[in-house]
Amino acid sequence: MGILDFLTGEFIDVIHWVDDTRDTMVWRFEREGHAIKYGAKLTVREGQAAVFVHEGQIADVFGPGLYMLETNNMPVLTTLQHWDHGFRSPFKSEIYFVNTTRFNDLKWGTKNPIICRDPEFGPVRIRAFGTYSMRAADPARFMAEIVGTDGEFTADEISFQIRNVIVQAFSRVIATSGIPILDMAGNTAELGKMIAKAIKPVIADYGLSIPEFYIENISLPEAVEAVLDKRTSMGIVGDLRGYMQFNAAEGLAQPGSGVGAAVGAGLGLGFGQQIVQASGPWGASPAASAPQQIAPPPLPPAVEKVWHVAASGAATGPFGRGHLGRMAADGSLTRETLVWTPGQDGWIAAGEIAELAQLFTIQPPPPPAA
Repeated sequence: MGILDFLTGEFIDVIHWVDDTRDTMVWRFEREGHAIKYGAKLTVREGQAAVFVHEGQIADVFGPGLYMLETNNMPVLTTLQHWDHGFRSPFKSEIYFVNTTRFNDLKWGTKNPIICRDPEFGPVRIRAFGTYSMRAADPARFMAEIVGTDGEFTADEISFQIRNVIVQAFSRVIATSGIPILDMAGNTAELGKMIAKAIKPVIADYGLSIPEFYIENISLPEAVEAVLDKRTSMGIVGDLRGYMQFNAAEGLAQPGSGVGAAVGAGLGLGFGQQIVQASGPWGASPAASAPQQIAPPPLPPAVEKVWHVAASGAATGPFGRGHLGRMAADGSLTRETLVWTPGQDGWIAAGEIAELAQLFTIQPPPPPAA
């Protein structure tokens, strides 16, 4: 074998990796027989690390740069020590490229609800989800603990295990944080830091790190959220009794409720009285003689005042005073019963209205003897 054949056979290897998959974490450089020749050029780009495995053991880890695989920078035997093989590499070596950049927007979430004890609501079930980023911080440990001899390892193959670690830490942190459920939305950043700190030792054993961790949402079951919405509505209403009175009065004022006629009669009576007062005692026309005085027109007949009665959350009526007297006699109308009449400001207890208070003091005489 001439010197030219030696150079041609020994200095032709160029080892490098260009990744365009965006999810590959580890890739093995494929060579027939896994033979790495003496003097081969190894190119490691930024965001990569090369793990050199010789005879089944991790021999060295190369960071970004250009390397000539010789005895002065790699702890393996050279082909010059094996001259009987014709200067061809006799040893089996492998090179694994590890992607050390961040893998972003990885999802995590609670598969099942987590039970925790809230100081206000007691035992509750909550769900949570969010995102995190991951990177290979220790390529040698990552190869030894997770990848093994896998020729192409993707982020999906480890993300499920990391999700389990996150959910376990989330359950423990939530149970010991003492933060009420209603305040968790304002403390997601603090909770995220606590969870990231809790999972850091476990993730480090895999040769990985979690540079970023986010909690996007913490939610209650739909049934609990519905009850919470009702409680919020009650807080907005404030005085529940006044709110019910307002709704009842508004409903009675709607067309077809039976109050329209009474309200119209009251307005008509008031308008007639205004006309009479405006005409004054001299209601005659200017053409009439001064001594002759024309009597004002007779007033329209008075309209009986009617009342509406609130019973079981609904308004009944209208009823006249006589009908209310019979109701007071049979006990269906009491002093505490709420009543309303056109022109009255809201619902008032019957016993507080002078016109109706007499109904509870006047008792009918005993019936005549048979």
